[in-house]
Amino acid sequence: MHFYVVKSRLIFFLAIIFSAMALLSVNWVGQGSFASVFFYKNNRKIPIYCVDTLDKKIAITFDAAWGSDKTEDILNTLKEHNVKATFFLVGMWVDKYPEMVKKIDEYGIEIGTHSNLHPDMSKLSEKQVNLELSSSVEKIESITGKKVELFRAPYGAYNNQLLSCAESMNIKTIQWDVDTLDWKGISANQICNNVFKKTKSGSIILCHNNSDHIVEALPSIITNLKSRGYNFVTVGELIYKTDFYVDSSGKQIKK
Repeated sequence: MHFYVVKSRLIFFLAIIFSAMALLSVNWVGQGSFASVFFYKNNRKIPIYCVDTLDKKIAITFDAAWGSDKTEDILNTLKEHNVKATFFLVGMWVDKYPEMVKKIDEYGIEIGTHSNLHPDMSKLSEKQVNLELSSSVEKIESITGKKVELFRAPYGAYNNQLLSCAESMNIKTIQWDVDTLDWKGISANQICNNVFKKTKSGSIILCHNNSDHIVEALPSIITNLKSRGYNFVTVGELIYKTDFYVDSSGKQIKK
């Protein structure tokens, strides 16, 4: 009788475990499956957050979706300090400020797409994703005459479908590992501190072209990081173009 009770309990607990495993196999939107995590096998695609490099190279980036009144000051600061940078432009911003797009390009700044209408692209259909990418790329290229090879997802939201669509267009999806949090309206000093405490070789720094205090913070960011031996390059110059993989943390590593 005792053996029967123990066996029954064992069967009961095994049933619970297998039921839990079945539930874990359900896909979570934009995040792969819990089963993959449970079995240490994750098929989720991951964009580039930073680069594994011994060189003290970093990339500073600016997302432009709304407003442009601070953009020229940013460009002048970058030029004054001889700093390379990458701008990610939303298509509707390009429509509104075509002359500023020309000026960004003329300053030698690298330009990538930040979508066309700034939606959460992890919630779009494949057709909608392709339209967001293709239309924004076409707008930028028609002004600059240069091929767009980089993409940053609005809100940093992505899934396998989005990354696959970008890959099919030979566009690399770029995130960041240093968030200035400038969009929160924090002070220039706070923006600088967020950068200084997190930046390392291979970092990609996220800024916004029209945040409240980015213009005041930018000179200090540049001079401080230069004094620490960092060299500012474009994202295109920082990342590996071939023979690489991206680990689970988003670090791009040369094979």
